[in-house]
Amino acid sequence: MDYFMNVIRNHYADFEGRARRAEYWNFFLFNLLGLLAIVALIFVLGSISESLATIGILAYAAWGLGLFIPGLAVAVRRLHDTGKSGWWILVSLIPLAGIVLIVFMCIDSDPGTNAYGPNPKEENYNVSDHLVE
Repeated sequence: MDYFMNVIRNHYADFEGRARRAEYWNFFLFNLLGLLAIVALIFVLGSISESLATIGILAYAAWGLGLFIPGLAVAVRRLHDTGKSGWWILVSLIPLAGIVLIVFMCIDSDPGTNAYGPNPKEENYNVSDHLVE
């Protein structure tokens, strides 16, 4: 959860630098869990009243809109960590070609410093500068 909150608090619209696999995938996991919880809430509220389901749908929209920019930013920083340009994110707009993007998100970081900054996995990288306590 620390990585998720770190993206929200410290890197909300930060498209510069690099993001480790753990940061990207933890953000992805907690975002997905939040969306699933809201969908469950929509079903529960919808079984009570249609007007209550509207509240759940508004919560779903607010969650999606609120996390769109940080999700995009952490994905771009993850691509930077693998040495790819953030523009590779546009591959996800092509049907089935987005599988390449999943591969890029899963591969290991470029060792050492690349064009986008120092490797966050190295010993001299101060994690406390980038994580929320």
